[in-house]
Amino acid sequence: MKIEISREALVPALQAVIGVVERRQTLPVLANVLVVADEAGLSLTTTDLEVELVARVDLQIEEGGQITVPARKLMDIVRNLPEGASITLTVDQGRAVVTAERSRYSLATLPATEFPTVEDIGTTEPVLLPQGNLPELIERTQFSMAVQDVRYYLNGLLLELEPKLLRAVATDGHRLALGELSGSVEVNNNQQVIVPRKGVQELLRLLDDSEDEVRLELGSNHMRVTLPGLRFTSKLIDGRFPDYQRVIPKVEDNVMLADRDTLRQALVRASILSNEKYRGVRFILDKDLLKIQSNNPEQEQADEELSVDYPGTPLEVGFNASYLLDAITVLDGQQVRMGLVDANSSCLLQDSEKQEYRYVVMPMRL
Repeated sequence: MKIEISREALVPALQAVIGVVERRQTLPVLANVLVVADEAGLSLTTTDLEVELVARVDLQIEEGGQITVPARKLMDIVRNLPEGASITLTVDQGRAVVTAERSRYSLATLPATEFPTVEDIGTTEPVLLPQGNLPELIERTQFSMAVQDVRYYLNGLLLELEPKLLRAVATDGHRLALGELSGSVEVNNNQQVIVPRKGVQELLRLLDDSEDEVRLELGSNHMRVTLPGLRFTSKLIDGRFPDYQRVIPKVEDNVMLADRDTLRQALVRASILSNEKYRGVRFILDKDLLKIQSNNPEQEQADEELSVDYPGTPLEVGFNASYLLDAITVLDGQQVRMGLVDANSSCLLQDSEKQEYRYVVMPMRL
């Protein structure tokens, strides 16, 4: 096996796949990157058994072969070589030898046959999407995923495909985030999968706001996303996601409109004196007026008052300030629309003009 490649071609490919390589591994081979050189060029593969990343580089291969080498060591070596360096990678007596100008490194290897890879994911119909829409959809919903919940199906992001629609939903049982992309999805059958937290975060790292086309494939156990020069595959969570439509409140009368930045800043200030564990704040609503109160076990108290557009009935309800702030922060309109039912019901947060994103926050007893 012999490969000659420029530093500028190898560094981005390694950076694209290094994210899933954990520093502590159950299997030694999972700390390695699988290097495959053949007539199709060079491919670099990493996996943690849940997520697999494959980067491809178009390259004339002098001598084909495949081997696994320590991923982070190779990354650190290549990244610290001088700009414009020409790198040669060969395998000699079970060692991977990296040379560039006057530098030479000999790395331990493990056989490629030991490396676990995902081949056929048993796909249904592939979906083509503009890449630019996906990062926003994931970014504005993924923060509501649960963290190590015993209800394992909550520790991920629901992706739902319908004709002309891609929907993302996340919930931890206390709040819910829902976002929709419409118009650019060509599917014939409804599909629903749950992508685990690690897969969601890694995919978000790889996506950008370009208009390059993304190929999305949903299998029975895996999801695959193909980007230019890169292939991402993630295991799916096997479970039934809750009926999220049932928890979205139907609000008609008690609707508050507030300046988004003013409300966000008031919540940030009020939360300073809230209980550090529960982050509770009290909303006291009257005609065109919102009071926000918080207190803590040290008997400290914060009071905020702001003008809002609220024609509804007087209402007093408690919320987790952090949950409200997470939702308000990802909305980008000038005004936020907050729909309330009563003191014991969830609230619905939306942009005052765009309806693609909806956020539900359960009330707290204070």
